[in-house]
This record gives sequence, structure tokens and C-alpha cells, in this order.
Amino acid sequence: MDVFYWLVKATLGVALKIVFRPRAEGVRNVPRRGPVILASNHLSFADHFFGPLPLPRKVTFLGKAEYFTGRGLKGLLSKAFFAGVGVIPIDRGGGEASERALTTGMRVLREGKILGIYPEGTRSPDGRLYRGKTGVARLALESRAPVIPCAMINTFEFLPPGSMKPNRKYKPEVRFGVPLRFDMYHGKEDDRQALRTVTDEIMRAIADLSGQEYVDTDARKAKDSAKGTATQVTDE
Repeated sequence: MDVFYWLVKATLGVALKIVFRPRAEGVRNVPRRGPVILASNHLSFADHFFGPLPLPRKVTFLGKAEYFTGRGLKGLLSKAFFAGVGVIPIDRGGGEASERALTTGMRVLREGKILGIYPEGTRSPDGRLYRGKTGVARLALESRAPVIPCAMINTFEFLPPGSMKPNRKYKPEVRFGVPLRFDMYHGKEDDRQALRTVTDEIMRAIADLSGQEYVDTDARKAKDSAKGTATQVTDE
């Protein structure tokens, strides 16, 4: 799978750079070795491509299981692609599913790799930044890995939800912030208040980088409210 990752980056990645000329800032803030948590806002499907693109290291993302469960040729191609570029499927149903996702994330970090995570848990429905789930804080405290706040810029307009055609008026951009460490909270992995404090600090750093308006509510709840439906969400 590592071979396929670098093959995709050397082919599709180069093509994306030539065609869309994405921008990147703060690449040197990402450590060149050792475990790293890359915590990013999530505006568009395009984030999966343009976020890791400027980094010389492989980024392993936790992605929704639906990417791997589609049927027919489209489902097969989706599964092959996301598996090949290092996306690990997770069930977003909460409870035991959330614990399995965290266990998988810890395994990636123990192997000294970069773990990519979207703390909001889903794409923003309207381009604003929503409350982060505390799973990112648990991973940071248990692994003691630095957290790099990451901000995707213009990707909501570049490839809006439901669209398959990029809007060339907008240039995708990614910004990497300075590493965040939370040594003062080590040993408090089960302290809900500590987890919320750490998560909020990470989200503030992302907001400072992205310039997004912050909304102190769950993004999936916001989506369901817009659709007139209800769902049960967890904080992890």
C-alpha cells in the first residue's frame, strides 16, 4: 500500500500541482520523523488530496467506512483508491466504533507515522468551523505526539459538497501551524474536562489559521437540522 501511495502522489499529485497550482504554508512546521497528529478542518472532498500533497511524509487518515462499502464498479474503485492512499475505514456510529477508531489511530502513531484526523467528524455543511470531538485530545495525550493544526483554505468553494467539477476561480491552499504539545495534561486521558480543554485549544489554533467563523455545536447535528432530521452523536 505504501508503494501505491507514493505512485498516486507522483502521478495524480503532480497533475494536481500543474493544473490547479495549490498553495502551501508552514510545511516546515511538520516534523520530518516520529509520530505526528495532523488535525485539520474539513471543507471538501478535495481536502484528502490537497492537504497531504506538499508533505514529504505519508499521511494516514481515518476515513468514514462508507468509502469502503459502496457497490458495483464505483464502490470497488473507491475502496481500492482509499485503501491504496492509506485511508483507514472507521465506523462513525459512536460507542465501541469510536473506541476502535481510537485504537487504530494509536497503532498508526506507535509506528511513528503521521495520523491525519478531522476533529469535526464530518465535512462542514456551510464552510464554518464546528466543535471538535475529543478523540483528537485522547490520541494526543495517550501518544504524547505533537499536534499540528492544519487549515484547508478555499476548498469549500473549489469543490462544494455534491459537486464533481472544480471551480477554477479558487486556488486550494493548506496552512500548517506550529506544533502543539499538551504535557501538562498527560495522565488525564480519562478526564472529560481536560479532553474538552485540549480539543478546544486545537480548534482555536485551526480557526486562527483558517480565519473561519467558529460554531460551538456538532457539525452532524447542524447538517441534520438543515435537513429536518435528528441523529445521535457522541463527543469522540
